Amino acid sequence: MLSLEEAVERSLATATFQGSETVSLGNATGRFTAATVNAKVSLPSFDNSAMDGYAVRIRDLYGASPESPAELKCIGIIPAGNHPTQSIEAGTCIRLFTGSPIPTNADAVIMQEDCSNDPNDDRNIRFSKPIKPWKNIRFKGEDIRENDRVVTTGKRLTTGTIGLLAATGHGSIEVGIRPKVGLVATGSELVETTNELQAGEIYESNRSMLCSLVTKANGIPNAYPIVPDSLEATTAAMKKAFAENDVVLTSGGVSVGDHDHVKPAIGRLGGSLNFWKIAVKPGKPFVLGQVDGKSVFGLPGNPVSALVTYLLLVRPVLLKMQGASDLHLTKRIGRLEEKLVNRGDRRHFIRVTLDMDGIVKSAGGQRSHMLSSLAMANGLVDLPQNSSLAKGDLVEVLLVEC
Repeated sequence: MLSLEEAVERSLATATFQGSETVSLGNATGRFTAATVNAKVSLPSFDNSAMDGYAVRIRDLYGASPESPAELKCIGIIPAGNHPTQSIEAGTCIRLFTGSPIPTNADAVIMQEDCSNDPNDDRNIRFSKPIKPWKNIRFKGEDIRENDRVVTTGKRLTTGTIGLLAATGHGSIEVGIRPKVGLVATGSELVETTNELQAGEIYESNRSMLCSLVTKANGIPNAYPIVPDSLEATTAAMKKAFAENDVVLTSGGVSVGDHDHVKPAIGRLGGSLNFWKIAVKPGKPFVLGQVDGKSVFGLPGNPVSALVTYLLLVRPVLLKMQGASDLHLTKRIGRLEEKLVNRGDRRHFIRVTLDMDGIVKSAGGQRSHMLSSLAMANGLVDLPQNSSLAKGDLVEVLLVEC
């Protein structure tokens, strides 16, 4: 059996960047940048007011107090979006609004709450205290300067990054192409959820689960009809999936039973096997193969095993194919509420819940067919073979929904 680290290394070695495409910012959330992008303009692009108020010269407010307010004549108004044509001279001020350009000679903005109008002439504005230099002014380029780097290659685009790109003059972005991922579920006992169950049958769930996971990784999932346990049917389904996708994921049929046909089907298609056992629980039977230069990942049929092996081995490959710079699952630190024990000879990825207070506990039964605990879990704890963690220990939790 391969160690997980070697299995990940071999899997990633099969992944190649699929190229790039340009998309609008509105369609770019979660995608990975394929090029470094620089700001076309500074932020702010001009000196402007941080609030509604009056542009002043601070020297005109020296000594101002409630008992002896300074009085300045308002010589104009500059709404946001207008270019100032007047400059402030001694004894004058100009009305501004949030985002208004700062007029020439002004060196502060005093907010409207700190001033009042002369009851006899509303153009005369009274100021009851002095103000510090450059108060309430947002300076050109104080956030981003023109030609500053905005994003680097391989970064996931967040909503905040998209807002920054738009503000610095970009309407589109070059991103890695999303890989097409064929999903093939094998097993004569499996039926579609639209059918009535007969004796010995179960509803197939892996394709729906994997569709969700692939979509989260920006892949384009293509689910194929359930494949019965025959070498001919498995070979035909996989041949079609390879022809129509960049990567193929199968679930079930990867062990050593008489009805496990994924490995022989790879051979019939002229492909090769890289490995098919890894030292993890759940998920020991796992196939990595190649057909016509495309990878096939044979996941176990048990849903928990399929999810764990997908997260550990397939997700990083899909991200690398898009040029992502960070291939790791998100981790959070939490404190165990109960003891966790692994008496086996393989490292065990235990399903856990991590709450808002950082408390970690088992999500329930840990057998690989138990979907109830899978539904409850939002993370995994990597527990080495023949080891345990005590109540109160700090642990790293690999987040499932990421």
